[in-house]
Amino acid sequence: MMKRQSTSISAMCCGAAIAFMACVGAAAAPGGGSVTFTKDILPILQENCMVCHRPGGANLGGMIAPMSFTTYAQTRPWAKAIARAVSTRRMPPWAASEIHAGVFMGERVLTEGEIASIVSWVEGGARRGNPSDAPPPLDFPDTGGWTIGEPDIVITMPEPFFVPDDLLDDTKYFPMVLSEELMPEDRWIKASEFRPGSVAVHHIILSPVGGIAPGNAPSVYRDGYSAKLRKGQKVIWNMHYHKESGPGTGVWDQSSVGVKFYPKGYTPEHVLTVVPLGPMDFAIPAGDPNYSAEAWHTFPKDALINSMMPHMHYRGKEVKYELFYPDGTQELMLSVPRYNFNWQTSYRFIEPKAVPAGTRLRLTGWWDNSADNPYNPDPSVTVTWGEATHEEMLFGWLSYTNVDEDATANSGIRRRRSESESESDE
Repeated sequence: MMKRQSTSISAMCCGAAIAFMACVGAAAAPGGGSVTFTKDILPILQENCMVCHRPGGANLGGMIAPMSFTTYAQTRPWAKAIARAVSTRRMPPWAASEIHAGVFMGERVLTEGEIASIVSWVEGGARRGNPSDAPPPLDFPDTGGWTIGEPDIVITMPEPFFVPDDLLDDTKYFPMVLSEELMPEDRWIKASEFRPGSVAVHHIILSPVGGIAPGNAPSVYRDGYSAKLRKGQKVIWNMHYHKESGPGTGVWDQSSVGVKFYPKGYTPEHVLTVVPLGPMDFAIPAGDPNYSAEAWHTFPKDALINSMMPHMHYRGKEVKYELFYPDGTQELMLSVPRYNFNWQTSYRFIEPKAVPAGTRLRLTGWWDNSADNPYNPDPSVTVTWGEATHEEMLFGWLSYTNVDEDATANSGIRRRRSESESESDE
């Protein structure tokens, strides 16, 4: 079994030589002159990197930046590694195809000009420049480490759990009831942010609050959309633990989640349905570098698609969501050609995607079970569906709302439905 990838962004920072240099003039700034940190590079870092690369930066599902880029002194030792990471597009982490530029919220992509500036800066000796050229420092408010701001409530696992020394990979379930003290009344959720309680946490699901996996940002509902959290509601912590096993590796865990609500008295227009679409009957042959499987979903009503989040394990390499409309046309809704197990991203449309009743969605995933896959735990075995990371999954999480449903409708995670089940409902 491979060791779990580091729960930090240090993966972007190990490297040596810079590969993407030839097409850029040495130290040539886009507008002429030399590229310097204060004038040219610091604004790029502020806009694209400092949300994570700063003291107390964002915790993206356990992925925490191990270094800060807020000053020249902090950034200079990492200059070559930064240039390599951005030129190969490993950073910022964003796996959607370039054809989707401008389609999704929170897009983490540098322009070609920004990449060229960083590479030129390194080629020219990574000069500091005139301090007076630097933009004002960013002001990050103190919210106790919560990216979503100070939460209205914090829900914590009912009891600490000791992840034992001999545990390598397992899923545990911890039920709890939301007390009247914690939830005196029903409230509509605006945002949630999970805090893993130990390095052994791989992912968490807590319906209807949400979930988190490596690389996930906090969940923030677009205005007018929500899910309801009810007083006295029973919830279940679905905890997937993954770590190295052996003497002394055990850790205590008591994860938590902060929740912000819409103002009291506010009723959103839409409640989202979440479908964990995906096949379970696949068998990936040993050594197969390009095995694929698919699943279908039919929208029985006119719908507005909110977001998608593909989920696979170490052998996952590519995912596509495709729409097939009733008039015979089709559309590629999301292509993730470089799926990365350590950066599992939710892709949320800037504007919800409208699809008519009868539209069919095909989810296709590809796996690399060969020895050429550096993350492959064991290329000599046939792999089937399973919760453990050395097994495989393909979940194409899909959130949407039916156009004719408002906030009085029920919400939650619907069970996986086959194509025939979907069609029989129409």
